[in-house]
Amino acid sequence: MLQISVIIPALNPDNRLNNLIKDLNESEDVRKIVNNIIVVDDGSDDLHQPIFQQLMALSIKNLKVLHHDYNKGKGAALKTGFKYIKDNLPEVNGIATMDSDGQHTVSALNSCIDKFCLNSKNLVIGVRHFTNEIPFRSQFGNVLTSRLVKILTHQNISDTQTGLRIIPASYIDDLINFPGDRFEFEFDMLLQAKKHGIKVVEQPIPTIYLDGNKSSHFRVIRDSVAIYARFLKFAASGFISFIVDIALFYLVLFTIGNHILNSILIATIVSRVLSSIVNYSINHRVVFNHAGSKTFIKYGCLFVVQMFASGFFTDALTAFLPATNGQLMPTLAKMIVDFALFIISYQIQRDFIFKEVPKNV
Repeated sequence: MLQISVIIPALNPDNRLNNLIKDLNESEDVRKIVNNIIVVDDGSDDLHQPIFQQLMALSIKNLKVLHHDYNKGKGAALKTGFKYIKDNLPEVNGIATMDSDGQHTVSALNSCIDKFCLNSKNLVIGVRHFTNEIPFRSQFGNVLTSRLVKILTHQNISDTQTGLRIIPASYIDDLINFPGDRFEFEFDMLLQAKKHGIKVVEQPIPTIYLDGNKSSHFRVIRDSVAIYARFLKFAASGFISFIVDIALFYLVLFTIGNHILNSILIATIVSRVLSSIVNYSINHRVVFNHAGSKTFIKYGCLFVVQMFASGFFTDALTAFLPATNGQLMPTLAKMIVDFALFIISYQIQRDFIFKEVPKNV
């Protein structure tokens, strides 16, 4: 039979944490497969320390409480639990993570464990059904991150912010070394799963929000920026290259003084060469984190095709726009054409040039 450990990160918890631990300990189904319950106190203040003291007073054999001296973040708390399991429980096949605020029930955990037992190489997430009764910030953030995961990884994950997960032990070493110590860590766990040969599967669970989810420690602005940092890198890379490309294109046309086909092609070549150097450097080092093989050659081929396509389509579109003696219309045509080519180029870069090769097959 598989062995699973449970990690519960906690910051200033209330009695709902104690009730959860009691429910886990009293469940026969849980005791059959869960060998340890690890609670990580993520720097809770003095007023909440009695909660952890009450936990220890329960004298539950397989319960371990770890402490952070100060608040490091949910991701850091999970990593602390992962490190403890790696160092002390090498026989574990999977690690379940749960929230301490009463949102996850024992029955929900058992349903996810049952799904995990079907294939212990998969990462099982407990997905909630969102209705109008769910707090707006939870609905909005979850929908947005789900869309981003689909765009970036081709994975359909309907609940990217769920804290109830069963993680295969083979993924732990990689997770410990992930950057990010707060809520963005859980997002990256899903975003990077495919790269590391981990399949994400879903298990429906009840949706429970208590007191409008007031107990959540999610910081809307700061944590959202951290979660969407990867997407912002894509956007920033394209925007910087776009500015370089358009500025050089306009400057070359201004110098040449007309917009006949040859001039547009010359301006396109000059601007595209320099902007592509910028784009490749940012994408290779920052956005795709050095993923892929022979990327320079592949990107070079894409660059040549895209450059001439931009020149010819820009000239063709310029012919349909009102005639002027300046550089405005060709530049406008180029912006329209390059936006369409950017969408196509992104798909090619993600799926071919900088494609992430799974470490485990």
